[in-house]
Amino acid sequence: MSVVTDSPVHSSSSDDFIAFLDAELDASSPDSSPDKEVVKQDDELQSVRTKRRKFESIEETEGSTSEGIVKRSLEASSEVDVCCTHPGSFGNMCIRCGQKLDGESGVTFGYIHKGLRLHDEEISRLRNTDMKSLLGRKKLYLVLDLDHTLLNSTHLAQLTSEELHLLNQTDSLTMIDVSKGSLFKLEHMNMMTKLRPFVRPFLKEASEMFEMYIYTMGDRPYALEMAKLLDPQGEYFNAKVISRDDGTQKHQKGLDVVLGQESAVIILDDTEHAWMKHKDNLILMERYHFFGSSCRQFGFNCKSLAELKSDEDETDGALAKILKVLKQVHCMFFDKQDFDDQDVRQVLSSVRREVLSGCVIIFSRIVHGAIPSLRKMAEQMGATCLTEIDPSVTHVVATDAGTEKCRWAVKEKKFVVHPLWIEAANYFWQKQPEENFSLKKKQ
Repeated sequence: MSVVTDSPVHSSSSDDFIAFLDAELDASSPDSSPDKEVVKQDDELQSVRTKRRKFESIEETEGSTSEGIVKRSLEASSEVDVCCTHPGSFGNMCIRCGQKLDGESGVTFGYIHKGLRLHDEEISRLRNTDMKSLLGRKKLYLVLDLDHTLLNSTHLAQLTSEELHLLNQTDSLTMIDVSKGSLFKLEHMNMMTKLRPFVRPFLKEASEMFEMYIYTMGDRPYALEMAKLLDPQGEYFNAKVISRDDGTQKHQKGLDVVLGQESAVIILDDTEHAWMKHKDNLILMERYHFFGSSCRQFGFNCKSLAELKSDEDETDGALAKILKVLKQVHCMFFDKQDFDDQDVRQVLSSVRREVLSGCVIIFSRIVHGAIPSLRKMAEQMGATCLTEIDPSVTHVVATDAGTEKCRWAVKEKKFVVHPLWIEAANYFWQKQPEENFSLKKKQ
């Protein structure tokens, strides 16, 4: 039996772990030994065969809830490696020596292999090993959210009357055609999914710079189905598809289930509060609302892109702009000859501070509760925020052009912009043209 054959994992840290399993199972196997190895004692061969049977039993019962079958396989041998550090387990059986373990420790990696749990020391070893490999290939890690970041899905029953025309415009789900399509009707899930414009070129170019994971709050069947649409040939993700079923905290995402060093991980997600422990790794994405149900979900009383028979721009949309940011961050990370001690979080912070560098902002007639978040956003992008009028001010951010501060700004030929100017800069990591957000005095 080869675990590589039975597991869908074929890359990065997961490869290293699978290689470890195969080495344990096959390195001393009598099937692959030269003739001179036949002289090994029968008890040694029996030990290898017993260990193999125990792993094979786990493989054969994958998906089964019968603990009795697994228990019998564990009790098949009393042979124990007294020097084993127990790097991980399947169920309650050590993946190396087969010893029955009491209690649970470490982190579950069910998306790599059902029932797999790795202990902290082994996780650290794998991450360190993979980090060296990735840096040698000048690659980092990229964790990608699905919904509203790479695509938008809706239940067929939630299509509005103005969206029913889409039912006749869906693309084929055959393997040959999926990679060319962008709108899919998934009859078996009663759903329709629209891929975000530019997503395929985005994934192709990003894969040259990053080892990529999918991480969604959707369930596992949905996550795997979306992965097939995004990556029909299995070029980018393989088994690196993490769903809410694989997380360690309810309603939260965490890098504890990603086999990559946090200092080398970039996250793309539209929901900031899903990553409370990893905000420094996050690039917040502008949400993709193709369907009306998505607009309603977030309280927008407006027509969807589908209802307007429109879509994001392929070459100037959110993914195209963020790809430029990723290229810049990747280039800065590997710009130094000695990049072993680089931290991508510091690089992200440095790039972000350049966005509004040189801008001096005061706020006028903004809802009081919104000011702290806008101020923090602006300062993270390098702006200076004041509370009173000062000659150094470059921008007045307001919702009413008739305030005293706005009148002063017009007189002094300063910019008067809507708060969306700051939010747009935050989404696109680029200072936006003030004229697109200018505030005009009401007549």
